[in-house]
Formats: sequence, structure tokens, C-alpha cells
Amino acid sequence: MIPEVKKEVIDLGDGRTISIETGKLAKQADGSVVVRMGDAMLLATVVSAREANPNVDFLPLTVDYREKFAAAGRFPGGFFKREARPSDNEVLTMRLVDRVLRPLFPKDYHAETQVMIQLMSHDNEVMPDALAGLAASACIALSDIPFEYPISEVRVARVNGELIINPSKVQLEEADIDLMVGASIDSVAMVEGEMLEVSEKEMAEAIKFAHEAIKVQCEAQIRLAEKVGKKAVREYEGEREDEEVAKKIQEFAYDKCYAIAKANTSKQERSEKFAEVKEACKELFTEEELEENEGLIGKYFGKAQKEAVRNLILDENIRLDGRKTTDIRPIWCEVNYLPSTHGSSIFTRGETQALATVTLGTSREANVIDLPTDQGEEKFYLHYNFPPFSTGEARPIRGTSRREIGHGNLAQRALKNMIPADCPYTVRVVSEVLESNGSSSMATVCAGTMALMDAGVQLKKPVSGIAMGLISDGDKYAVLSDILGDEDHLGDMDFKVTGTEDGITACQMDIKIKGLSYEILEKALNQAREGRLHILGKLTEAIPSAAANVKAHAPKIVKVEIPKEFIGAVIGPGGKNIQALQESTQTTIVIEEEGNLGIVEILGVDQQGIDNAIEAVKAHTFEPVVGETYTVNVIKVLDFGAVIEFVPGKESLLHISELAWERTNNVTDVVNVGDVIDVKYIGLDPRTKKPKVSRKALLPRPERSERPERREAKNRS
Repeated sequence: MIPEVKKEVIDLGDGRTISIETGKLAKQADGSVVVRMGDAMLLATVVSAREANPNVDFLPLTVDYREKFAAAGRFPGGFFKREARPSDNEVLTMRLVDRVLRPLFPKDYHAETQVMIQLMSHDNEVMPDALAGLAASACIALSDIPFEYPISEVRVARVNGELIINPSKVQLEEADIDLMVGASIDSVAMVEGEMLEVSEKEMAEAIKFAHEAIKVQCEAQIRLAEKVGKKAVREYEGEREDEEVAKKIQEFAYDKCYAIAKANTSKQERSEKFAEVKEACKELFTEEELEENEGLIGKYFGKAQKEAVRNLILDENIRLDGRKTTDIRPIWCEVNYLPSTHGSSIFTRGETQALATVTLGTSREANVIDLPTDQGEEKFYLHYNFPPFSTGEARPIRGTSRREIGHGNLAQRALKNMIPADCPYTVRVVSEVLESNGSSSMATVCAGTMALMDAGVQLKKPVSGIAMGLISDGDKYAVLSDILGDEDHLGDMDFKVTGTEDGITACQMDIKIKGLSYEILEKALNQAREGRLHILGKLTEAIPSAAANVKAHAPKIVKVEIPKEFIGAVIGPGGKNIQALQESTQTTIVIEEEGNLGIVEILGVDQQGIDNAIEAVKAHTFEPVVGETYTVNVIKVLDFGAVIEFVPGKESLLHISELAWERTNNVTDVVNVGDVIDVKYIGLDPRTKKPKVSRKALLPRPERSERPERREAKNRS
């Protein structure tokens, strides 16, 4: 017997709906729902351990999102035909959901918790990542796991001036705004996306529009929980508190931390001084008290330190490094630093440094995307690396982290729409973060811009980026430009904005306080614009415009169009022709079909080799035109004529009778091997069906009385 299903339907207002149902699948999980839009179906489950690990002082939350190939009726690629490690797109979706969910669990809840979201059925008209946040929150709302309030996420796009919730992929391709927004009924918590140089006001309007749709989705979750029967929140053992210990540390540490914060020191020096105060806190306790309260000492010291730094900013408008709220740290830039790369740059802002490189290639180097929900390729992509030495740490490297994928994607989205459509190259940017104390992703955008310009990529406009912060306490607040790492940690909002002089190209925002007013948000965005333009000025001082040409050692690329039917001739049997041509010209040649044409990409460093390759490709497609004159080479002499060559590989017989108007007894009386002569193409010989050329057709025709054959005939008579 099929179990009874409880269901709620959300009307998007344009004929589309989203349904949330529970009761049929995965009933041993603490909470499970199926979210459906069109034919797209996501199963979301949550399980949280009943007891926390006593040695853990944080929330061990795992958010996992997977797209099953079977959902789209496809086989996974690779030797082993099964899903393996998550794709970058799946990791990015996990991050979007995690960033909204994590702050809503109680701070003292430390039980192992796992949220799993799986795409079980795919619809080409539905982008499932926009439903993942709704699915995750809904399954938690049906469980007894402690959680503050439901949230949801939507994608908002602007197409032809109209804002749309959860657009299709086709609609998204036409959009000039693509934002993912996460929020509760009361507050926006997360924003991430890309835009085509829109204003701060337009971005704020899109966020407001998304928030209204999210409110409806949160209310639907509340109604569904009431239908199912809201479970009592489970009891759990929270963190131990001790007011006496907290008071002792606050009184001892607060003023000392305030003084250190005000002293305008470097990151390392400041960290050492804070560590000394923390150690001094331990001396306030006996050995027995220390053994019992060591964990509490660290926690309460952290609170005192955070409060001191925040109050310094709010009360005296002074930041950890002595700057005012709108000040940008000193910047220096350099391009063409690495001699062997196709483009390179260094961007250093305060204690953050990124070294970017650019590599140019053919379409063969495009980044292939093969996902259940998306197939295609990227001709521009950016990779971001964050080694431990950049923060003065020594720790093992265990592959690319989710953070590196997320930061690299943000920088890629910031720059990609500034790559011109007619750029013939596949372009790869790699950012190596060498120092970090505040937004290495924005440093990556700046370094990437300069490296692209250094490589000769003709960007539409240069792009810069800035990380902003917010400190607030009641009616008092301070918006911080170009935040430090410590300010990111202790602030109420951090957001990164990238753009050109004419508008925003990408953003990433995390809001940690409830009820942030749009007035403060717009003020922060406008302040970010001022900082972004200041940084942009520094970039264009270092490299005012893109290099006119690629570097001498960088590959040049030329595209040649040939009729589709000649592709096989250029490639040759088993690739014989194209391989030999690449070897002889020291080029890389890639051929793709587009309609009735073959698009031949020829890439090489040496211009002569490229020119030779172009000529060889054209030779394969050469077809003489009837009536046209051609300059040809004589490559062979026969008793009955000469073999001429139009272009390498295209030959024809010049019959002895077509050499001259006079009778020719020996071919070598007129032409020899190596001669260059002009011939006229007559067309196909109707008798032999072979091409026919003539030399005599280009020579003056003798008068009738002068013709040798007529005189000989008279003599015989």
C-alpha cells in the first residue's frame, strides 16, 4: 500500500508551480522531501546524530548535492560507468546551500549533521540548483533537529528588462542579471551571481524581487510542517557555560585587546600580541581550574577580542591596521613578470598577493562540460589555488578544496563577459595566491585582468574587485572597504563586488545579521563602487590598455573556412595528411564542422609555419574555375605532354597538342621540369572526363595563312 503523501504547492505566478511533498520516500531519515518543478525532481534528506562528539567544538555539517546521470537518461563518462567525485557545478551548489543553512543551527549544537540533495529526474526547462536550498530547508523543517527558521533560495534573472524567478537555461542565456539569492521570511542571507555591467540600484531591485518569492516558499514549508505534525525539537547537551570565568576573562582581556587593535600593527605582529594576552588569561586560573576550563578560556577570550575590535571600529572609526572605513590598503602591480608565460601579472594589496598567468590555446583546449544537466565547453576558464604558505601555515594539501572552486568560479564569472566574442583562443587563467589577509578572490580578479591584457587579449573593459564588510550594533554601523581577514571573521556581513567603470559584473555576499535594511545594503554597494574604481585606476596605471599583439613566444591563431566536403581531404586517411602538415609546419591544427563549413584553426608560434599551413589547407580545397588562368609548375615531362601542378597535390595533364599552336614534336622543345608557366583551365575533357588545361589558348592565334598545317597540306597536294 502506497503511503499517504503530504503536499504543498507554490505558485510562481506565471503558470509554473513548485511542489514539496513528504511521506513516500526515505522515511528513516530525520526529514525527507521531494521537491518538483515540471519534470525535475529533487530528493532531500537530513540526518543528525543523537549525540555530539565531546571533542568537537563546532557544527560538523555536511551539505551534499549530486546530479544523477540516470535523471537525464544518460550514462556517466569515464572507464567506470558510475558517478564518482562531485563536479565543480555540484560543489558550487553545495556551497550555496551550506552558506545559508549553517548560521541557522544553534551555536552550541555540535552533532554530526548531513544534508543530502539528489537530482532524481531532470527537466531541460528547469535549472535544479535553484531548488536545492528549498529542498534542504524543507527536509530540516520536517525533522526534530534544532533549526532557527526555514529559508529558501531562488535564481532571479532579468530578461529584456523583466525579472524572472527560476528561469530556464534558454532564458538565462538572454539575461543581463543572473543572481542566486538565499533568505528567510525576514532577512536576506546570501547573494551570488553575475551581471552585464548593471548598476548598484538594479542589483538591489533584483535582490528585493527574489526575496518576495522566497517569503512565499518559506510559508509553504511552515504549512507543510503543520500538515505533517510539527515534531518537538530534540533535546541536546549544549556547550558548558560559566559566567564567573567569562567575567574574569572579559575584565582582564578586553582593554588589552582594544589597545592591540588600536596599535596599527601587521597581521603577524597583531596575532602574536593577541596570543600573548590569551596565554596570560590562563595564568588567572589554578592548574585544576585550567584543566577544567581550558576550552571555555579560549571561547571567552575570542568573545572579548571580537567585542574590543568591533567597538574600536564603531566608536572611534579606527580599524586594525589604522585605516578609516573607506580607505583601501596600498596597492602595487606589475605585468609581464614571468618570461615564458603568454601573459602574467602580480597584484599586491596590503598583505594579499596574487600572481596570475594566462595560457592561450585552440578549441582543443576548451574545458569540456559533461554533466547530467549541462553539456558543452568553456573557451574561457579560471583556476584559483590557495596554498597553505599564503597564510603562514604548514598543512597537507588534499586536492582542490571547495573554497578554491568557489573563489575561482567567482573570479571567472567576474571576467568572462569581458572576453570579446571574436577572441579566437581558448584562454586559461590561473591565480596563485601567494599572500592572504583579506579577499584573495578579488585580488585574483585584478591580477587576472592585468594578465589577460598583458597576453594581448583585447578585453572589452578592465575589471576590478573589492571585498567589503559591515559592523553593526543597534543603530550604529560601519561599512568597511577592503576588509582584512580578521574583519571578515568578526563582521556582520561580507560581500565581494567586481565590475568595470560602467557597472557590476559579479558579486558574492553573506549576511550574518537579521533584518539588514536595504538602505544599508545600497550604501555598502555604493561605497564598494568608489573603492572598486580606485583599484581600477591602479590597474590601468600598470597597464593602460591590452597589448596590441600576443607575445613573440605565444601562439598566433588563424581561422580558415573550407567547404565541409574537403575536411576529409585535409585530414587524410587515418589523419595522415594533417599529422604530416602539423609536423612540417610546427603548428597545431584543429578542424570543426559548423553547418556546411569546416572551421580550421591553425595555431603556431612561427608566422612562416602558420602561412605554410594556411597554403597547404587551401591547396586541399583548390578547385580550378573554367576559363580562369593559373600560374603552374611543370613537375613531370611525358612523351605526350607535361604534368603541371596548380598547388601541391592538385595536378593536371597539359597535352602536347595544347602546348602551342605550332606542331610540337617534343614536349621538351617547349617546356621542361621546373618551368613556371601560365595555363588556362578548359574544364573536364568530355572524352577522358579529366581536367583539361591549355597553354596555347593564352598565346596569340596565328593568321590562317600562316598556319603550318595548312601549308603542309598544300605541299602534299
